[in-house]
Amino acid sequence: MTLHVAVLMGGWSAEREVSLVSGNGIAEACARLGHRVTRIDMGRDVARRLAEAAPDVVFNALHGTPGEDGTVQGMLDLMGLAYTHSGLATSVIAIDKQLTKNALVPHGVRMPAGRIVTSASLFAGDPLPRPYVVKPVNEGSSVGVAIVTAEGNYGSPIGGDVPGPWSDFESLLAEPYIRGRELTVSVLDGPQGPRALGITELIPKSGWYDYAAKYTDGMTTHVCPAENIPDDVAASMLAMSVKAHVLLGCKGVSRSDFRWDDAAGEAGVFLLEVNTQPGMTPLSLVPEQAKLIGMSYDALVQAILDEALSRERAA
Repeated sequence: MTLHVAVLMGGWSAEREVSLVSGNGIAEACARLGHRVTRIDMGRDVARRLAEAAPDVVFNALHGTPGEDGTVQGMLDLMGLAYTHSGLATSVIAIDKQLTKNALVPHGVRMPAGRIVTSASLFAGDPLPRPYVVKPVNEGSSVGVAIVTAEGNYGSPIGGDVPGPWSDFESLLAEPYIRGRELTVSVLDGPQGPRALGITELIPKSGWYDYAAKYTDGMTTHVCPAENIPDDVAASMLAMSVKAHVLLGCKGVSRSDFRWDDAAGEAGVFLLEVNTQPGMTPLSLVPEQAKLIGMSYDALVQAILDEALSRERAA
């Protein structure tokens, strides 16, 4: 069936450029699939442009706020437009790391302990024993993440004049630093329910897996599928990813990011966050994992569209 697909991309979040790459890749795939495509770089006039376009379905390729936090989802709900990925309530919860913990930890999903702190309090003393991580509560793609080490890399206590997320956000989530390996699992909805696609290990060539390492070609090695992971650890990660996807009410596709302390076995597996609108760039992890099950990029785009339309028909 030929569709009119509006691909919503860009916007004004810190992840604008990545969203544009994702959106253009999706638009090209939709065209190859025979669909009519309208590309919309989101501005404040987005509702008018969507109303004028009157698409059959909106492919939401936005990353960060306001496209991933429930704001755009609420607008699309009010306009009566079918759209890909998770809905309003799920988006509100999943983008907030503390709300995600509140939703998942009571159901047995292991996540690092942590607490919300004011940025100003970091200048008086450490909220946790070093090393620890501080990150914005409502950002993705490792935007604004800082690892505070025992060596006092930001000062001890953190210097108020030292650049870091405390300069840009009034409050931050502080969590213990989990040593070990960086891993991720994608979950894709289908006719038989959500399915974990595989496990990828991410090995930055220097430093850690920050925003630049995620989106700069050559800065991170993707080992897909991940190697040398015991069966019980792999099973735990795959099960946690599907459980988180279901408990949060994710739709279409999600990606769960993990740290694994390989010295602790299965007990060292910690879910860090759930991404409800993971990237679809040439360096992105969901398309890479889809290849593991024999699914091309175009077929992945079609599967996400199909899920959105099936949801609309069931409503």
